Amino acid sequence: MRDFFSGLGTVVSLELRQRVRGVAWYVLLGVFVVLIALVTFLITIAFSGFGGDDSGGTTYSTIIYFVLLLGTLVAPALSGNAINGDRDSGTLATTQVTLIGTWQLVLGKFVAAWVTALAFLVAALPFIVFSALMGGLSPLTVLVSALVLAFELGFVAAAGVALSGIITRPLFSIVTTYLLVATLSIGTLIAFGLGGVVVQTDRTTTTNYGIDYNSRGDAIRCSEPTTSTYPSPRFDLFWGVLVANPYVLLADSVPTTYNEFGSPEDLFGYIKLGVRSAQVPIVDTVYDECSDSPQDRAPTPEETIKSTVPGWFVGMLIHLAVACGALYWAKRRTDTPAGRLPRGSRMA
Repeated sequence: MRDFFSGLGTVVSLELRQRVRGVAWYVLLGVFVVLIALVTFLITIAFSGFGGDDSGGTTYSTIIYFVLLLGTLVAPALSGNAINGDRDSGTLATTQVTLIGTWQLVLGKFVAAWVTALAFLVAALPFIVFSALMGGLSPLTVLVSALVLAFELGFVAAAGVALSGIITRPLFSIVTTYLLVATLSIGTLIAFGLGGVVVQTDRTTTTNYGIDYNSRGDAIRCSEPTTSTYPSPRFDLFWGVLVANPYVLLADSVPTTYNEFGSPEDLFGYIKLGVRSAQVPIVDTVYDECSDSPQDRAPTPEETIKSTVPGWFVGMLIHLAVACGALYWAKRRTDTPAGRLPRGSRMA
């Protein structure tokens, strides 16, 4: 076991040295810091101008999402050719004839790609700490959001490295990694929207208005009840596809804080509210101004969130299973000696 981790560390060290050797990496990181500083400044000024008390929470959640966006855009480019790029350059076979095993090679490249992606999170730490202190966020909120963000960056890095071992051409593996990220980020939203619109159920609304009122404001004459039926989308049948969305997963996992009206105080909470509201099935509604019984009150956002089911842990399990399965497949494709090589590939 000690030899395994020693070889793993060697691969990670070599990969990291190679990645930070060029000037382009530092330029990219510098551009990211400038962008995150600009976003922090503009959001802080905007919410201060509107007098918002939750500007710290909104700024913090926006920065976390911005880091996730940049990480999912950069990680595929840095990891999508980790294995097949070495094969094309003729250096993979040189590594494979050493004492480095296939698992050490694949996992070492994955860890190096993950550390590289986490550099964006580290670069954003000053702005994250600033917004967290400004908004008075709880340490649990900061810890959970940072850990889930690190997990998602690791998932994208694992997918890129794995696809670089499964697919022989570097360009195709990078593009496929981007397609995977786009499928989870945008494709799940499209599937959710289309599924809810295609599957619809009739919803009935009954209305009874009080027409005339006495001096005390009591209705003394009521209209005849009117009933209308119209089709309503069944988003409650398809909300499950959103649990694999990285942005929804992050929002759903972070503990939500509420103001005095029961509304969320940050972007995480509002995204969570939208997803949780989609779980509520459609029901027939009645509006009766003449009834003596109290009218049903719409639940507050806090009540809606607490009465519905979280799905972030299912999404994490899906991402973990996909990453582990893909890395295992990449290991099998990179094993030497190989009984059969993929078409168009070479050993050195």
